[in-house]
This record gives sequence, C-alpha cells and structure tokens, in this order.
Amino acid sequence: MTLRKRTTGAVAGAAAGLLLALGAAAPAQAAGYRYWSFWESGAGKWTYATQGPATARPADGAAVGFRFALSEDSADAAKPTAAPDFDAVCDGVEKTPGTKRVAVVVDFGTPKDAPAGEAPPKTAPTTGCARIDGKGTAADALAAVAEPLRYDSSAMLCGIAGYPEKGCGEAVASAAPPGPAEETAAGSADRTAAASAGKDDGGDGPSLGLLVGGGVVLALGGAAVWKSRRRA
Repeated sequence: MTLRKRTTGAVAGAAAGLLLALGAAAPAQAAGYRYWSFWESGAGKWTYATQGPATARPADGAAVGFRFALSEDSADAAKPTAAPDFDAVCDGVEKTPGTKRVAVVVDFGTPKDAPAGEAPPKTAPTTGCARIDGKGTAADALAAVAEPLRYDSSAMLCGIAGYPEKGCGEAVASAAPPGPAEETAAGSADRTAAASAGKDDGGDGPSLGLLVGGGVVLALGGAAVWKSRRRA
C-alpha cells in the first residue's frame, strides 16, 4: 500500500510538472504593434485608411495623416492629434494644371511609444502641403513633405523623416511579469527539455516535442502504478 501511494504521488508530481511546462510554453500575449498608421480625411475627422498610402490616391483638397504609436489593431490605433484641416495647412498654395494639393499631417507620437533607445523628433505633429501630380498617391504626398521614408520588402511604411531608425511593425510583448509557477525549478527544467525536443508546430499552442515528452512521462507513471498494484 505504501509503495502504491508513493508511486501515485510521483505520477501526480510528473503531471504537475507537465502542466507547468505547458503554461510556460504558451506564447506571451502581445501588447500590440509599434507602427505608422495611415489615416484619411472624411467629414472633418480622421478615418482609418482601408488601403496603404502607396495605392491610395487622394483628391485635390484632401488631407492624409500618419501617426506612430503602439496599438493593438486598427480599432485601437491612435489618430493624429492635429485635425485634418486642408484650408489651414494649404493656405496660399495654388493649384496648377495637372497637379493636386494634399494636406499632410505627420504625428511622431509620444516618447512612451518610441522604440528602445529612440525618441520622437517632435511631440507636436508636423504638417505640410504637398503639390503632386494629379495621379499621385498618398505616399507621393508624404514624400514631398517628410523625407526620407523607409519601407520594408513588402512595401510596408516603416519610417518617416528618419523615424524610427530601425524596425518595422514589430509585435511588442506584454510587460506583465511572469507568474510564480514559471519561476519554479521544475518549470525551468521542463522548458529546457522542451526547447531541446524540437521546434514549435507553428500554432499558438505548445510545441509538438513538449506534448510528446509529456505523454511519455504520463505513460511511464501509469505503468509504474500498474506494476505496484500487481505487487500489492
């Protein structure tokens, strides 16, 4: 009877270790993404653009805005703090044949939104009136007032006027501290074993190697219980 109790306790301990490992293997929840959001004017207010600046073709008299911030998604994205006021931005700029005028607002965000080691060039938004070709895009208007621009290989806008100097739309991990269970010796050992077992399967769950390893632990424990019962 004593042997059975001890063996059962060992199995429970192994299962607990497996649960700790599974919790540790789950990906950290992202707090959001640090990126340049793109906005268009509509009815005197900013509207999140449904296409990128490289394909959007604003009309003469329109305003486009760009805001750098840490946001979860489009519904959570921070708007430029300056209003889309074409008349104020493009006051005195005359339209010429074959061209159009577009008010551009660039909001570099706050120091809190800045990547590590960098700071926004200005806390107040920068505005400019771009006079571009009649078929020009929002990206053309932006380039006319806020160069240099930086794009990645997929044409995602990464930097405006040199800010930020590096990076492009990275996910920012949550700053929440790890739970006590993740700091236990058992959890640490299981994470190390899982890392050496193989790569993640590409999903949001734990790695395939960890699941296989956990199954072996439970199978061995079950075999030990069966043997102890036969001896008893």
